[in-house]
Amino acid sequence: MTEIRNSKQYDLEERTFKFARQVRSFVKKLLRITANIEDGKQVIRSSGSVGANYIEANESLSKKDFIMRIKICRKEAKESRYWLMLVEANNNQELAKEQQILIKEAGELTMIFGSILKKFEK
Repeated sequence: MTEIRNSKQYDLEERTFKFARQVRSFVKKLLRITANIEDGKQVIRSSGSVGANYIEANESLSKKDFIMRIKICRKEAKESRYWLMLVEANNNQELAKEQQILIKEAGELTMIFGSILKKFEK
């Protein structure tokens, strides 16, 4: 939708890409226990989906399609936060700090997409 495009759009595309990359880097450092393996798979999927759906939103053909994609972005950011909270850092303070930063970023992305929805659902 051309009326939706602005210079900030690319910043959010970059931010969501960076988030997905950081999640992947974090998951590689986790202790290989069954729970972390399974939760790690989930957080990798959901974190990548945030940015992928944002790109789709920017290429949407209608306002309705845009809103639906942004809702998916918000849902996937919330889901990423959930899975990040579940993984076990195993008393590694550096890893726990990285985990908290990612949880915070997932929360911020959720709020950003919520704000976009409020603007466009009017």
